[in-house]
Amino acid sequence: MEIVTASILDLNALRRLERETFARDSWPLFDLIAVLTFPEVIRLKAVEDGRMIGFVAGDPHPRDGWGWIATIAVDPRFQRRGIGTALLHACESRLGVPRSRLTVRMSNNGAISLYEREGYQVIDVWRAYYNDGEDAIVMEKTL
Repeated sequence: MEIVTASILDLNALRRLERETFARDSWPLFDLIAVLTFPEVIRLKAVEDGRMIGFVAGDPHPRDGWGWIATIAVDPRFQRRGIGTALLHACESRLGVPRSRLTVRMSNNGAISLYEREGYQVIDVWRAYYNDGEDAIVMEKTL
């Protein structure tokens, strides 16, 4: 597995990955195009045998002193192999800010455990953040 920069040429692979990973929360086409083209966005993909098996996007906010991990996805068939952690570290190292933030579904215990192991702490709860009304936990880490 290698982690490399993603581009607009990865649009179809990213759409597939989003649907397989976040069925009910997958981003619409416009958002996927934006994350693959906006110049300030950090976009990395995990590739194995020529196939995208993971993706992370980060949005640095240097004036605010933090950056958002906007999305992180690992193909369900490749989860629990350290790919998510590797993508997270790769994105954090490129943010160029002292703190990183992200949101996660309150029910996503696996992701919450990963983020806590990696030093993220809960700083807020956004009520009814997701389409189905579930709350989001906002987490932050000092890099």
